[in-house]
Amino acid sequence: MLYPFWGVCKSIREVLATGDRLPQIWAAMLWIGASSAAFGFISSKATLPAWWVVVALAVVAGAAERQSVLFRTGGGTVAVSVSFLPFVFTAVAFGPFAAFIVGALANLTDLRRPYLRWAVYTPARALTGAAAGLAAAAIALDGADFGWILLSSLLAALANLFTDAALNIGTALARRTTTAREYLRAMGPFFVVALPLYVPIVGLLVTAYERYSFVVVVTCLVPAIALQRVIRLYQEERDAARELSDANRRLERANLSFAAALVTTLDARDRYTAGHSAAVAVYSRDIAERMGLSLTDQRCAHLAGLVHDIGKVGLPAGLLEKQGPLTLDERRTMQGHSVIGERILAKVDDYHTIATIVRYHHERVDGNGYPNGLLDDAIPQISRIIAVADAYNAMTSDRPYREAMPSPVARLRLAQAVGSQFDTSVVAAFEAILATADESYRMGRRADFSFSRQQPFDSRDTRYVEVA
Repeated sequence: MLYPFWGVCKSIREVLATGDRLPQIWAAMLWIGASSAAFGFISSKATLPAWWVVVALAVVAGAAERQSVLFRTGGGTVAVSVSFLPFVFTAVAFGPFAAFIVGALANLTDLRRPYLRWAVYTPARALTGAAAGLAAAAIALDGADFGWILLSSLLAALANLFTDAALNIGTALARRTTTAREYLRAMGPFFVVALPLYVPIVGLLVTAYERYSFVVVVTCLVPAIALQRVIRLYQEERDAARELSDANRRLERANLSFAAALVTTLDARDRYTAGHSAAVAVYSRDIAERMGLSLTDQRCAHLAGLVHDIGKVGLPAGLLEKQGPLTLDERRTMQGHSVIGERILAKVDDYHTIATIVRYHHERVDGNGYPNGLLDDAIPQISRIIAVADAYNAMTSDRPYREAMPSPVARLRLAQAVGSQFDTSVVAAFEAILATADESYRMGRRADFSFSRQQPFDSRDTRYVEVA
C-alpha cells in the first residue's frame, strides 16, 4: 500500500510497524463522511443539472485547482485556489448534491504523486462543496432579487471557507506539519480578502445564469482563473525572493565564519590580533555608513576589517611576539603582511575585492605608503577607511612596548596626518562618529566589539562589488 501523504510503497507490516496511524484514520474518516453524504443525497433524490453542466463546472474548478497558490504555515504549506468560486456558484445555483459531485470530479483532474494526497483531498473537496450547498439552500432563490442571491452567496462562501479550513487543519494536524494557529495566521488575510472580493462575483454569476445562460457563466469564470495564475506567479516570485534572502544570509554567516577561522589562526600567535581585528571591522563599517556608502560596501568594509591583518600568519616566527620596537629590517619584513594577506585571500572564491582592499590598507594618500605607493583616489576607498580605523585602534590599544593612548590624543594624531597619511573625508566622518560616541566605543571596549559578537548584515543583496 501507499503510505498516506508521502506516496512511499510499503507493506502492511511496515506501515503498522511505524505506529503512526493518524493519517490513515483521518483519510478513512473523510471517505466515510463523503460516502455517507453521497448516500444521503441519493436517498433524498436530490436533483442535478444536465451532465454536461456538471462536467463543465468540474473542469473549470479542476483548472483552478491546478493554479493553487502555496502559502507557508510554519512547518508546511497550504494550497489556496479560486476553485471555491465555481464551487460556491454550483452550490448556490444547483444545490448541495451538484456541488458535492463537482468538488469530487474537480479533484480527479489533479491526479499526481503522491497519490494518497489526491485520495485525501477528493472527499475533502466533495464535503466542502456539500456544506456550501446546504448553506445556500437555507434561502430559497426562486424569483429572488439580487439582494437575496447575494445573501445566499455569502452563506455558501462562509460555509465553503470554514469547512475547507476545518478539513485542511485536520489534514495538517494528521500530518503533523503545522498547528491550527499557524494555519489561521497564514490564511486569515486570504479569508478577509476572499469574501468581499468573490461573494459579489458569485452573486453576479448566479444572476447571469438565471437571466441569460450557463455559457455566460463559464465565459466569466475563465478570467478569474487567469487572475489566479497571476497571483500564483507573484507568490512563487515572493517565495523565491525569500529563499534567496535566506540563502544569502547563510552565505554571509559562512563568510564571517571563514573570516573568524582565519583570524583565530592568527590569534594563536598574537592574542592582540582578534580584538584589534574586531574593533577595526566595527569602526570601518560605521565609517562607511557615515560616509553614505551602500550597504554592500558597509558589509565589505566590515569583512575586510576582520581579515585585514591575516597576512601576519606568514611572518617569520618570533616577529609578532617580539617585546619592544622593531628594527628597520624587521619593520620591512612586517610590511610584507599586506601582500601576504592578499595572496591568501585571493585564493578564496568571492574574496577578490577583499583581497585587494587588504593589500592596500597601508597605502598613504601622499604616495609614501606600502606596498605600491599609490596616491589619493588610486587607493581603494575602503582601504582608506580601514587605514584610519586600523591606526586609531592601534593607538588606543595597549601594546607590549607602550600603553594605550587616550582617545583625544589619538584623534589629534589622525587630524595631524590628514592629507598626508589619511583621507580627509574618512577622518572627518570618523571624528563625527567619535564626537558623539561614549568612552567604551572610543576605546573599543563595547560589547559588540567582541570578536565572537560580529554578526552578518540582514540584507537580500550580499554580492561584493569592486571598490577599487
